[in-house]
Amino acid sequence: MESPLPRPDEGDAAVHPRPGVMSLHIKERSALYAAYMPFLKNGGVFVPTNRDHALGDEVFLLLTLMDRADRVAVQGRVVWITPAGANNSRTQGVGIEFSDGEAGAHARKVIEELLAGVLKSSRPTHTM
Repeated sequence: MESPLPRPDEGDAAVHPRPGVMSLHIKERSALYAAYMPFLKNGGVFVPTNRDHALGDEVFLLLTLMDRADRVAVQGRVVWITPAGANNSRTQGVGIEFSDGEAGAHARKVIEELLAGVLKSSRPTHTM
């Protein structure tokens, strides 16, 4: 009979997988606009990737935004997946919703300051 408990060599990773680490460097305001997901409760960004992810996956995201010297570090979770070969030639990747808390609020604030004046634009984005 197989034990329902993880084997000793699996450790906590079998029960509590570690968040994946992703990084995104956005150099232009138009690219930031296309990646930002303001319709999410805590805000979020679309990250182009060909890595497999599932909805709900936890990630740790390092954002480098335009000419800012500091990097924005935030935890989040996958809430959107655009698969390879999606309609309208959309870029393959995942949407990451920022976590509740100070880091998520900071990431949202920084992005919205950089996008001041264009958030209500009707230009298409990577997600909607």
